[in-house]
Amino acid sequence: MSKNIKSHEIDKLFEVILTLENVKECYDFFEDICTVNELHALAQRLHVAKMLREQNTYLEIAEKTGASTATISRVNRSLNYGNDGYDMVFSRV
Repeated sequence: MSKNIKSHEIDKLFEVILTLENVKECYDFFEDICTVNELHALAQRLHVAKMLREQNTYLEIAEKTGASTATISRVNRSLNYGNDGYDMVFSRV
């Protein structure tokens, strides 16, 4: 985990997220704390990561998701050099 991300406020945010019990509660909470565009961007990154793990090309991913090559590259870098967060959640859903 990056030392730059860790803070008391982020710990509290994650604790609150972990109390959510279903998709409706997630919608209610995230619609209050994020803009619609922020939520779409997060969902898009997850979709990009899944497609990268499925060995899709950048062009295929851009066409299917509408993600920029910069976003695809950022997600790819996280998959290759990050904390394995994407793979952790993919193994659980």
